[in-house]
Amino acid sequence: MRIRTDALVLGGAGFLGSHLCERLLSEGLNTACIDNFSTGRRTNVSHLVGRTNFQAIHHDVRLPFRAEAPLIFNLASPASPIDYQRDPVGTLTTNVIGAINCLNLARRNDAVIVQASTSEVYGDPVQHPQQEDYWGNVNPIGPRACYDEGKRSAETLFFDYRRMHHLKIKVIRIFNTYGPRMRLDDGRVVSNFIVQALKNEDMTIYGDGLQTRSLCYVDDLVEGFMRMSRSPDGITGPTNLGNPVEYPVLHLARMIRDLTGSRSRIVHLAAAIDDPRQRRPDISKAQAELAWHPTVHLEEGLRKTVRYFDRVLAKANTAPEAAEVA
Repeated sequence: MRIRTDALVLGGAGFLGSHLCERLLSEGLNTACIDNFSTGRRTNVSHLVGRTNFQAIHHDVRLPFRAEAPLIFNLASPASPIDYQRDPVGTLTTNVIGAINCLNLARRNDAVIVQASTSEVYGDPVQHPQQEDYWGNVNPIGPRACYDEGKRSAETLFFDYRRMHHLKIKVIRIFNTYGPRMRLDDGRVVSNFIVQALKNEDMTIYGDGLQTRSLCYVDDLVEGFMRMSRSPDGITGPTNLGNPVEYPVLHLARMIRDLTGSRSRIVHLAAAIDDPRQRRPDISKAQAELAWHPTVHLEEGLRKTVRYFDRVLAKANTAPEAAEVA
């Protein structure tokens, strides 16, 4: 397999990757999406297929590949707890072996390479809000470790490749992000609540609901990716990207119920293992180095996301075979 393009997005058919592909294309960049479609969806990029400046390629980043691209984004990994716990060994190897393959590719191309890391590297943090110099509080043998430690290992590889080979790396730590193209069944708090509310089903909260989350709309996150990719070589990260405004999960459930006009009850289940009690980014580094901050208010972003899920559910109800559209 040989690819020539301006920008290469690994995991480009996922929720975040597909929005990033759109943004790159909108700026006139020839863009190639590589995905094994294990958690990404072909429908996320189907509206882009057919454009002369877009390629969608089925490939697993754990296997070597050849490409010529001056800009590489590595988003290849299951990202929701349901997905990454379904195949924990596969998750870990995707993050480690996949990172090695991506870094070797960047080295051959003298490319800028942007790593999509995660706030999960902080684990269940004892520092609040989380700053990039905080080393985290991660359980290395828990059910979330395949993802947490996989991303931490990938960061290690990125910085070792920079020290050894002078690679032009950029590491972004993504905090909770939401928006259109989230899957109906990805198990994340926003998608869970919206689907349950639209169906008038019980809205399930794990634990007391006082645990907090900060939620960033996808367009804001993509803007951060673009700014990071164009930053000077000395700006490597890791850099937090997320919304510094936090909300209790119970408040979020009530907000979504109100926005949907749902009759759902809010019910509490046992707390999830190793579920962080607080998660909020300190984004002062992104503000100073990238002049970046989120601009989409939570209610505005949730309205857009609710409209998307409403359309997906309507299609699923009229055509059962369309249930995978998300």
